[in-house]
Amino acid sequence: MAERTGWQKVAKRIRVPMGFVFAAVFLWLARPTGKTLGLSLLPVLAGLWLRGYAAGYVRKNAELTTTGPYAHTRNPLYLGSMLIAFGFAGAAASWWILGSLALLFAAIYIPTIQGEEGYLRAHFANFDEYAAKVPRLLPRLTPAPTTAERGSFSRKLYLHHREYNASMGAGAIYFALVIRLLWEKHAFIAGVAGPR
Repeated sequence: MAERTGWQKVAKRIRVPMGFVFAAVFLWLARPTGKTLGLSLLPVLAGLWLRGYAAGYVRKNAELTTTGPYAHTRNPLYLGSMLIAFGFAGAAASWWILGSLALLFAAIYIPTIQGEEGYLRAHFANFDEYAAKVPRLLPRLTPAPTTAERGSFSRKLYLHHREYNASMGAGAIYFALVIRLLWEKHAFIAGVAGPR
């Protein structure tokens, strides 16, 4: 079994708690507008769809999944997370958030992906052949040829992985951003129409 390095272990362990910390900082720094909220829907909805689609295919640690979205990218779940996160960074209209997010993803997800690839390489003999055909993150346009039996989306797997939590989380963040937007507008209007 391939051993993870020290930082790979730490990165894998802190990625979820760091996400919550980043969400709090994000909401504090966010300056959304109606336009940025509207434009953010495209990457956020695409990311949610991709994560949900991938969750309906993957059987973690049981098999090397090479069909469905995994025939286009080896990490559709992480790509979906990036689309969601950068969509929200756009909604927040903050360069600080965008830059911090890029650094956070590089520090956390690069070692996490490398560690997971080490595990897959050690446990699945055909991983290197698969990796030669399918890009690590940015997807290929056509599915990679495979000799594996063509898989299909499984609602049962989707529910097992509880991927619906991502949609609920995105909804909560949009709700918080709308509240932030309304608060800012109210504060602005109250300041303009203040006591004379």
